[in-house]
Amino acid sequence: MSSILVSWVGKADCDCAGTPGSPGPLHRILQAEFFEEVHLLSGYPKRDTEALLRVIEGVVDNIVLHSVKLKSPIHFGDIYHALDGVLSELSQKHQHAQFTIQLTSGTPAMSAVSILVGKTKYAARFVQASREQGVQIEDIPFDIAADFLPAISKRQDQKLEGLFAGLAPNTAAFDDILSQSAVMATLKQKAAILAQRDVPVLIYGETGTGKELFAKAIHNASARAAKPMLVLNCGAIPKDLIDATLFGYTKGAFTGAIKDASGFFGDANGGTLFLDEFGELPLDAQVRLLRVLQEGTYTQVGSTVAKFTDVRIIAATNKTLMDEVAAGRFREDLFYRVAIGVLHLPPLRERSGDLLLLVNNILGKIASETNASAKKDKAQSKGEKHKKISVKARKLIQGHPWPGNVRELQATLLRATLWHSGDTLSDEDIRGALISTTPHKAGILDMDVSQGIDLNELCDDVVRHYVPLALDAAQGKKSKAAELLGLNNYQTLENKMKKLNLI
Repeated sequence: MSSILVSWVGKADCDCAGTPGSPGPLHRILQAEFFEEVHLLSGYPKRDTEALLRVIEGVVDNIVLHSVKLKSPIHFGDIYHALDGVLSELSQKHQHAQFTIQLTSGTPAMSAVSILVGKTKYAARFVQASREQGVQIEDIPFDIAADFLPAISKRQDQKLEGLFAGLAPNTAAFDDILSQSAVMATLKQKAAILAQRDVPVLIYGETGTGKELFAKAIHNASARAAKPMLVLNCGAIPKDLIDATLFGYTKGAFTGAIKDASGFFGDANGGTLFLDEFGELPLDAQVRLLRVLQEGTYTQVGSTVAKFTDVRIIAATNKTLMDEVAAGRFREDLFYRVAIGVLHLPPLRERSGDLLLLVNNILGKIASETNASAKKDKAQSKGEKHKKISVKARKLIQGHPWPGNVRELQATLLRATLWHSGDTLSDEDIRGALISTTPHKAGILDMDVSQGIDLNELCDDVVRHYVPLALDAAQGKKSKAAELLGLNNYQTLENKMKKLNLI
């Protein structure tokens, strides 16, 4: 397991760098403990950190300086986005690394954010240093996540955490995409065909619809399955690190580049690169990405030598890229270069008959992973039962719009399961586990007609809402569903479903 230190650069670090025999906090820690990589976040001009880098380069071989822009050194939002962006990128590259966060350097706001992010998202350890106390590993005596997820407060069950986050397993196959709706069956067939064709794929869909699950299934069913599939969140890369992240850099290309780095295109050579939140790439980065897709060549930061790569691109976005093209925020040529195999994943509310199927499957996984963790930790002798849901809970689940789709459904069921010790989840258990993130909308009978309304669209919304519920209640039988909806026959129901793209 590789060890990685992440630290802010503080004033004391820079001031002490020019004083022999008086190391600053960061220097003290590097003298006391070995790290394979050191990643420094700095809001200072590069000239202010040159002396520090010269001093610590004599102690550690692999140091990367991340220059970040902060509105102020106590701006919590900027501090969070900078630190989380670096840790997110590192955790994707080094999935089994031990992260250590240095708390002494920087402002109190930086230390506070470091503790919050390290405790809740990256299971980091913490270290501090002072002239009086020396170097100390800090055991933060509380777990923020435990306030919400008491059953995983020790963070020992990575599979259960992955379920909570909606992460797609690396072994994902098309059989893992659970569905009994015709729309999803067609999409799985199209994806299976694309898996055998070595072409770029663009996957559209709302948050939580399973874009990464489809991407991993395509990779695993392709001729590239034996090669790596790397996942990169385009929206999480600091703008000034995009080229270095995608294409790598040479030793000495910038301050902190103490050795060559191959970048994602180099590391994914022969395999697949999944670019999540593809629509977040800035225009200047899109130009350089287009060249790689067209010519198969790229140039590392700090080099003039073109490198060749053989990488399949699977991109995902929750944006409508044609609208982004029309608005001038996305290059049309890049869009058409990537949009060769296109899959548009429907939201959960349009997947007729899938909701209760997914509920049962998720509850089964929760029980399975909880039992596996309990056996491993010998924390309990009796296993977790596969929880059921009451009739009222089922109706509540079916009536909820699930704006976060499958990811929201997974998180809600896990919260309800962790907080309820019984065998059956009630409607109150589900309601208590829901997190409302959407603004309240006026009811269909409460709208302001003086501002104008679209009566046809309102009627269509009613149909969109009740048809899936009726099909679920009728176990997919259209004749029965039509009867429940007061329609004359199933042909009338089919016509309405075709009109609204529900089939």
